[in-house]
Amino acid sequence: MKEGQETVLAVEITREGFEWALRHACLSHYERGLHPDLATWKRDLKRSPARVQWDPERDLHLQPLPYRSLQLGLTGDAARRYADEWTVTITDVTPLAQEIHTLVRAGDLHTADRLLPAELPYPAGEELLAPLLP
Repeated sequence: MKEGQETVLAVEITREGFEWALRHACLSHYERGLHPDLATWKRDLKRSPARVQWDPERDLHLQPLPYRSLQLGLTGDAARRYADEWTVTITDVTPLAQEIHTLVRAGDLHTADRLLPAELPYPAGEELLAPLLP
């Protein structure tokens, strides 16, 4: 684990909150063809309480996989809503992360993989994600 990142938390938020953030989000970078022009994107980015970027998903060795996952950053009103309204539970999963890390370092990828939480694609409609797809 990286220094300063010794605690790993699993934060469950409401579906309504997550989708509000997506509806009010702006891509973190300018994308020709998606945004009318650079000035419009800059204006939208400045006004948006949420930022989206698509990062490569990674395997247990932190090598990039051939697909991307949405990364969502919150500021202003979205950050306040996240803290005050959307958060359902916060669970310290540090021991699990440490166990998985130990197994990976020992070369036991099979056991490490079985301990990972299941991740499923989020069932978002096209109208929710289309403005955020590069």
